[in-house]
Amino acid sequence: MPPAVPAPLPAPLPIALPNPRIHPADPSIRFEVLPRDLSAYAAGNTGVPYAFKFDSGKPGPHVAINALTHGNEFCGMTAVCALLDAGVRPERGVLTLSFANVAAYESFNIDAPFDSRMLVHNLNRIWSAAQLNGDEKSPDLHRAREMRPVFDRVDSLLDIHSTSQAVEPFFVAGDSTLNRALANGIGFPSLQMWMPGGMSTGTPLIEYSQFGQADGTHSGALVVECGQHFAHASGVKATQVALSFLAHHGTLSRTHAGALCEAFTGHNPLEQPFRAPRAYKMLSVHVIRTPELRWTRPLVGMEVFAKGELIGTDGELEIHSPCDNCTIFMPLGINRVAVPGREGIYLAQPA
Repeated sequence: MPPAVPAPLPAPLPIALPNPRIHPADPSIRFEVLPRDLSAYAAGNTGVPYAFKFDSGKPGPHVAINALTHGNEFCGMTAVCALLDAGVRPERGVLTLSFANVAAYESFNIDAPFDSRMLVHNLNRIWSAAQLNGDEKSPDLHRAREMRPVFDRVDSLLDIHSTSQAVEPFFVAGDSTLNRALANGIGFPSLQMWMPGGMSTGTPLIEYSQFGQADGTHSGALVVECGQHFAHASGVKATQVALSFLAHHGTLSRTHAGALCEAFTGHNPLEQPFRAPRAYKMLSVHVIRTPELRWTRPLVGMEVFAKGELIGTDGELEIHSPCDNCTIFMPLGINRVAVPGREGIYLAQPA
């Protein structure tokens, strides 16, 4: 039986910046976390840069935790760095840890913090065979093609993300029995958004290859949205969810994972009683048509509209609520620039 925690104890997550900077155009955004140098992890150990695979030599699932699918979402970087820095290794099965769009991450500019989400293509919409096998080129497509073998034999995936505005953390995934069981097994966050038809605006990593199949050949694939991009609390939540994911699969014992939670974050949520999930079903995604996208009132997320109520306008197009209790997820921030072709808002309803 491995010890409850590695020796020596891992260091706690870095504290928030002592003097957080305020975004000049949006005072609601505080930069509590900024990028750290990842060059020490550039070589990886798989032949793919920034990707690591650790095999316990004992039977068990192959699980993966992925960070930086979007370059300005630092919470996943915080969680994966914590695991790597502490030398965490699986007690059974195989563990893969990876940083995805490092090139976008390295382009971060605090004066334009949302620009480093991607370079050319959204790395979380290009995991279809057509795009991966196609002739189109970009740094983001190159990285997705490079990372294909990292995920090809993974049984269960946690892809860590964050949101542009400060909202309650939640899971997002295709609506399958496997994915719901995985989210409930992890236990938190309790807020869940399910996509019955998958993502209509492209193919995310959680729908790549085996992850998009509902045939029992894998154990689920989830995105966890952990809070605002630059908030220290988002990294704390990401680390806790990652460790609960490992405990759920038996990659780490629950005792070991809980002790690491306590050491990293000062709190062990794995000991909390199970909270019934609050599930929503995604209805549609509005893709921005014009730079004149406007909401009828400031939207952060989780606002509720009645059927037919006007949510916003996009040029001459009016966006109306398709049902009662229409609930908003991930709207474009009021001070953000509307870029045609990108996603502006998710509409959902209680499931």
